[in-house]
Amino acid sequence: MKMECIKFLFLVNIKFHKLLMRIIYKFFSVFLILISLSCKGDIDVDENDTSFTNEIKYPYDFFFNHNGFNRMYTLYKPDNLKEKAPLVFILHGYTSNSTNIMNYSAMNSIADRHGFMVCYPQGTRNLYTGQTHWNANLTEMSSVNDSAFLKDLAKKLQAEYDLSDKNTFVGGMSNGGFMSYTLACERSDTFKAIASITGTMSGYDWRNCNPGKVPVLQISGTNDMVVPMDGSMSSAGGWGGAPHIERIMTYWSNINECNQVQSENLPNINNNDNSFVRIDKKTDCYSNHEVWLYTVFGGGHTWPGAWGNMDISASEEIWKFFSRYIE
Repeated sequence: MKMECIKFLFLVNIKFHKLLMRIIYKFFSVFLILISLSCKGDIDVDENDTSFTNEIKYPYDFFFNHNGFNRMYTLYKPDNLKEKAPLVFILHGYTSNSTNIMNYSAMNSIADRHGFMVCYPQGTRNLYTGQTHWNANLTEMSSVNDSAFLKDLAKKLQAEYDLSDKNTFVGGMSNGGFMSYTLACERSDTFKAIASITGTMSGYDWRNCNPGKVPVLQISGTNDMVVPMDGSMSSAGGWGGAPHIERIMTYWSNINECNQVQSENLPNINNNDNSFVRIDKKTDCYSNHEVWLYTVFGGGHTWPGAWGNMDISASEEIWKFFSRYIE
C-alpha cells in the first residue's frame, strides 16, 4: 500500500510539472509576441545596408537593372580589400562570357596579391546574330548602350564597396578590347587607363573619337586573322575601318603628348610556343600617360599566358601597367 502511494504521488508530480511547463511556455510565447509588437515601430531598418555582402562567397553573380535591362556581372572581392581600393573591369570577347574570361585570365589571383576588386560584366546578345557582344559603337549591328552601362556600373560599385573613384580601369579580349577603346573615347572621366588584348578601335570610334588623355596598353599578334594588326578587318557590322595598330598607337601617343619611344625584345623563355614578344613604349608623355604596344611575333588571336604565347602573362602585364596610375 505504501509503495502504491509513492508511485501515485510520483505520477502526479510528473503531470504537474508537465502542466506547469506548458503554462510557462505559453506565457513566455505571448510575452515575446507582445514585446516584438511594442518594438516594431521603433526599429530603424536601413534598406540600403549592404553588410550582407560580407557573407557572400566571391566570385558571385549580381544583377543590375540598367535602362530596363537586367544586366549581369560577376564580381570578385579579395579578403584583403581595403577602403578606396582600385577597381578593374575585364571584358570578355565576342560570343564569350564573364565566366570564361574570369577563368582563363586568372585575374582573381592577381587581385588577391595586390588588393583590388575585379568586375567581369556580361555582354548582351546581339539581335541579329544571337551572339554575346559589346557595342563598341558597332552601329550596324547593335543599339545597346554599353558605354553608359559600364560607366554606371563602375559608379555603383565605387559607392557600394567604398572603392576609389580615381582608380578604375578597364581591359578586355578582342571585342572587349574594342569596348575598352570606346570607353577611352567616351568615358575617360571614369576609366583611368585601358588595356586591349587582340582588340582595336571600331571604324566609328576611329572616325569620331574625342578622348581625354588616357594611358593605353595593346597586345596584338602578327598572325591574328580575326583582328589583323594591319587594319584589314571587314567593315561589316561596323567592326573594321581603323588603320594598322601601330598608327592607332601613334594616335594615342599624340593625344597623350608622348615624345620618346623605347623598344625592347622580351626574353623568349618558352621555346615551344613558336613566338616571341617585342614591346614598344611611347614615353615622356603628359602626366606619364604612356602608350605600350606588345607585338607577339608568330602570335594569333590569343590571351598570352593562358594560351598561345607563354613568354608573358597578359594579365600580369595589364596590372603592372594599371598600377602605374594609382593615386
